[in-house]
Amino acid sequence: MPFMKLYIKYMVSLRCKMVVIDELKKLGLQHTGVELGMVEISDDITNEQRELLKTDLQKSGLELIDDKKSILIEKIKNVIIDMIHYSDELPKVNYSEYISEKLNYDYTYLPNLFSEFRGITIQQFIIMHKIEKVKELLLYDELNLTEISYKLHYSSVAHLSNQFKKVTGLSPTFYKKLKELRRGNLENV
Repeated sequence: MPFMKLYIKYMVSLRCKMVVIDELKKLGLQHTGVELGMVEISDDITNEQRELLKTDLQKSGLELIDDKKSILIEKIKNVIIDMIHYSDELPKVNYSEYISEKLNYDYTYLPNLFSEFRGITIQQFIIMHKIEKVKELLLYDELNLTEISYKLHYSSVAHLSNQFKKVTGLSPTFYKKLKELRRGNLENV
């Protein structure tokens, strides 16, 4: 039985996966695997089904991708998002090795392609997502800054704090206090 992979832009969460699965069901297409940015179907897809899927996904803010470079960009993004947001622990190897290994591409090709299409470097994209993860961990209030720093492989708390401030304009401590202030204000309403 042939399997076909379809690549979908902006598919970065469980909710997105559910939307894609629902759209496939509507078209009578069976999926054999759904990952961030990709779905594998066991049926051949007709041009009419492809166009309907494309239109229906766009209504949900998702986009069916057709060209090879865009597919590779989405794969890079999804490897990074999965690595930072959905893995229990970040890889011990450096990120370039990890991404290269996951995608089976020589890393020297990937950064130029990514920068050309996204307008930022892979490293900047990783930093943005690491800071989003720091925000999430600060809001959960389960780990202190030292533990967050260790979990996300920062060389020190100072390095994490500097990067956080550079990206958000706030220190992690002030960010956390803002959260507590907002919660206090809501309780007084």
